[in-house]
Amino acid sequence: MANDDIHNTVLEGTYWWGMPSLLGAKHDPDPNNCDIALIGVPHSTGNGTTERDQHLGPRAVRNVSPWLGGRVHSDFAIDPWAQARIHDLGDVPLPQANNNEHCIAQITDYYSKIDQSGAKPVSIGGDHSITGGILRAVSGKGANLTGGKKAGLLHIDAHTDTFDMLDHFLGAKDSAAHWGSYLVKEGHVDATRSVQIGLRGHIRSLDWLQSSYDLGYEVITMQCYREMGAKAACSLIQKTLGDGPVYITFDLDCLDALVAPGVSNLEPGVGGFSIDEANELLRCIRGKNIIGGDVVCLMPTKDSPNNQTSMVASTILFEIMSLIADCSKVA
Repeated sequence: MANDDIHNTVLEGTYWWGMPSLLGAKHDPDPNNCDIALIGVPHSTGNGTTERDQHLGPRAVRNVSPWLGGRVHSDFAIDPWAQARIHDLGDVPLPQANNNEHCIAQITDYYSKIDQSGAKPVSIGGDHSITGGILRAVSGKGANLTGGKKAGLLHIDAHTDTFDMLDHFLGAKDSAAHWGSYLVKEGHVDATRSVQIGLRGHIRSLDWLQSSYDLGYEVITMQCYREMGAKAACSLIQKTLGDGPVYITFDLDCLDALVAPGVSNLEPGVGGFSIDEANELLRCIRGKNIIGGDVVCLMPTKDSPNNQTSMVASTILFEIMSLIADCSKVA
C-alpha cells in the first residue's frame, strides 16, 4: 500500500479532516440512491421557548460524527455500511424558519419524497416538533414505508409531548408539546402499539400523564422503569410494539444531565438514563420492522467544550442506523 493510501485510511476515522457529513456518510441529496437516508432538520420554533438553538443541532453533529464513519457495530456483529447504502441527504430547507406551522408542512413535503423513494430516514433535529412533520409523511394512509399502516412508536423522552390541555405552546400549534397527540388523532400513530418511556421530573399538573393514557399509549415513567428493571421494560416494549412498522424517536433529555448536558428542557432533578441503559432500550427492538427514527433536542450552544452531547447524539444516530441496516442487505 502506498504511503498516501495509508495516510488517507487513517484520516477516514477522524472528524476534523475533510468535508463534514452525518456519520461520515457520502453526501447525495437524491433519496433514490440510498437505503438509509441521514437527514438534518434545523428547526427550533416548535419548542416555543427561549431554548431555540436546537436548529444548530444538525451542524454540530456533522462536525463531530464522522468519527463513527465506517465503524462496525460490535454488539450486532455487523458492518452497517456493507449492509446498506447510507447517504447524508443534507438538511430540510426551511426558508420561513420562524413560522413553525409552515416549517412542519415543509418537513412533511420533504419526507414525502423520501417515503416514495423507499429510503428509511434517520434524522437529527431540531426540536421535537419535527417528529410530527416526519410521521405525517412516512406513516399512515398512503405512506409507502408503512404500507399504509399506522406506525408504532418507541418514544424515549423525559416528557409526554401529548399536552392536549394546551391550545398552543407559546404560539406553536404543531409543536414539540403536541405532536404525540395529533399524530394519533390524525391516523399516523397507533398509540396502542406505542411506548413512552423515561418520563420524569417535577411537572406542572398532577394529571400530566392522563392525555397519554387517554390516547392509548403504554407509559413507563422513570420511576416505573427503576422499579420494574430493564429486562421487564424491554419485554413490555417488545410485546407492545408487536410485528407492525415501528418508528423510533429519541429525545436527548431522556438521558441524565451528566450524560447529555447540552439539551433543551433539562430535567436534572431526577436521574435520567445512562447511555448503556438507553442503548439497551434501543437494541431490544432489534429485528423489528423499523421504518426510521430521529434524535432531537440537541442544544449545541449549551454543550460542554468537548462537544459531549453532540457526540452522544451521534452515537444514538449510529444505533438507530445500525438497527435498520441490520435488517437490510445490499444485493
